[in-house]
Amino acid sequence: MFHVPRHAGGHPRLTLALITLAVLGAAVVSGVASSRPLVPEAVDQTRGPAPRPPIEVVQTLPELTEALDRVSRGGRGFSGAVLVARGDQVLFRQVYGMADHARDKPLALESRFRLASVSKQFTAAAILKLQDERVLSVYDPLCKWIQPCPAAWEPIRLHHLLAHTSGVPDLMARPAWGLQRVTPATVEELTEDSKQYRLQFPPGSKVRYDNAGYNLLGTVVEKASGVSLETYLQRTFFTPLGMDDTGSDADGKARNLVTGYAHFPGGLTAQNNANVSIVFAAGALYSTLDDMLVWERALHHGRVISPRSYAQMTADHAPDSTPKERGRDRRDWGFGLFTNSLGRQVRPAFEDRQIYHTGSWSGFRNLVTYQPDADVTVIVLSNNYHQRDQVFLISQQAVAEALGRPFPTTLAR
Repeated sequence: MFHVPRHAGGHPRLTLALITLAVLGAAVVSGVASSRPLVPEAVDQTRGPAPRPPIEVVQTLPELTEALDRVSRGGRGFSGAVLVARGDQVLFRQVYGMADHARDKPLALESRFRLASVSKQFTAAAILKLQDERVLSVYDPLCKWIQPCPAAWEPIRLHHLLAHTSGVPDLMARPAWGLQRVTPATVEELTEDSKQYRLQFPPGSKVRYDNAGYNLLGTVVEKASGVSLETYLQRTFFTPLGMDDTGSDADGKARNLVTGYAHFPGGLTAQNNANVSIVFAAGALYSTLDDMLVWERALHHGRVISPRSYAQMTADHAPDSTPKERGRDRRDWGFGLFTNSLGRQVRPAFEDRQIYHTGSWSGFRNLVTYQPDADVTVIVLSNNYHQRDQVFLISQQAVAEALGRPFPTTLAR
């Protein structure tokens, strides 16, 4: 179970009621390199749920505590939630700011945030789980699962969609994106819309971030499983892992979600029209700090997919010719996850490789990252779209202090 130290000063809070979770594997994952993907312990389905410790504020990282206390002050201060864990021990868990300014409702430890593109790893895991069950393979042609299929899609394999190398144009690269962004759409409508466009490049020849490709993967999950993507994720992952505060808002009916905000010339503005129906498999999930820790521990310790599938998920699938990104070493493009030395983008810099994904949509900015050598998990969820730099710096400050590295104070420019 998770070991939560007693509160170490700061802001005492009342603890919440006990809830349950699945006991997670405890083996430490070996270090990551692009040529050697991570391989977790074998999946163990024999363990049952065990009591989770009371949820409480934990602040055992003094430099992070001081930095967050400072940047959370004022009208443009950091608004969101931060959790840091080493193994099953929670080192830091705290929230800052408001869940709903109009109702004067502060954020709470159990607040539900939109995950945005952090959702992609769940869709990728669903495909890989179906592979483990021998229902499909990541080497299947897309046209095996989607009919009728455009002739241009015949070379596309599922692994191309998973690694953003399919050539299918992203939603945001299409005409009238501004109108589509706010128009609810069904799964079928999204698939038919993607069929109208030519590929941007031959599958496998380049890499380009692609929400539309993940929506097509969601369609494949539905065809292969016989149930909706939301139902498959719930039955296969969320319920078995005790992730009671995680789900999809693709139908727009989710309740008790944090309000997202953005800073515009007129001031802080609520972003109430999320319309995540158009990213149903690429960015429609919501979750909490604690549920995301459950997921991270399960995913990286062999309780979600097989070692073979996990190795595929964390390998680099980008073509060798992929250029550097903004002059920096490029990331490894996995399935719903990236790997990179994110600490090189802060000062003082540090080298440790991290497995991560970011998320941004409709008033939210998130970063969830895992450092396998030391088994460190950092979750930063913000309900302010314009706090990208703060979220990134906070995440790397948390990783650095948990690893004993010099504490970063600025981004590298």
